[in-house]
Amino acid sequence: MPALIFPGQGSQVPGMGQFLFENFSQAREVFEEASDSISVDMKKLCFEGSAEELALTENTQPALVTVSVALHSCLKENMGLKSSGYAGHSVGEYAAVVAAGAMSFSEAVKAVRYRGQVMQEAVPVGQGGMLAIMGPTSQEVAELCSWVEKESGEKPISPANYNSPQQTVVSGSAKACNWLVENVKNYSFASEPRRLKCIPLKVSAPFHCDMMMPAQEKMKVFLSGIEFSNIDVPVVQNYTAEAETEAGKLKENLVLQVTGSVRWVECIQKL
Repeated sequence: MPALIFPGQGSQVPGMGQFLFENFSQAREVFEEASDSISVDMKKLCFEGSAEELALTENTQPALVTVSVALHSCLKENMGLKSSGYAGHSVGEYAAVVAAGAMSFSEAVKAVRYRGQVMQEAVPVGQGGMLAIMGPTSQEVAELCSWVEKESGEKPISPANYNSPQQTVVSGSAKACNWLVENVKNYSFASEPRRLKCIPLKVSAPFHCDMMMPAQEKMKVFLSGIEFSNIDVPVVQNYTAEAETEAGKLKENLVLQVTGSVRWVECIQKL
């Protein structure tokens, strides 16, 4: 059986899910449930909303989870799709947890709508940033971040998403990110990477770093009121890169991933 993975923020696009909505009753039911749960017209947001509107964090997160769950529902009901394991990148982990049966979709879409709001509120626009570093290994990127904090006096800056062996996203203070871009040419790697690209990301907040701690504390309180279930087929979670089936651990790791790194390479290896 295949393992199923679900995408995170940055993969949204206007019109996503429209084919599913127009052709499958299961998808229409998911969109309707999402709209009712958070009082947002998800059909209008996903199919008619502008790229800018869809890119707002509080919209992106429920939209992605809605489309992901809708697709999974269609495949499950029409093809009998089963899985040997689940994982999701950042907010995609909520879709994975729903698909695995640990959390209801209605509660998940409420949670990610709130998650998007509190993550945006945690850091004023312009004070945080994220950069994609391509070329160096994850360990080299971690060492680079330590060098930036020491030499610039600006912090925090740390690895946020371990997306591939040669692509790590870093997150933190906008001043630290800007300093890195301007001064990385002066840094000497222990072993020179094959190539080095440093690309600022168009994000509204510095996700998966210590600056998100206010959001993490609010998500801890929010999720404490939501019931989770033990599951038979595991979710490999971002925070631990381990396969989890126990309700309490699944909930705990969803909280901790707000500030924790997305260990995506390890998650894929575990699957």
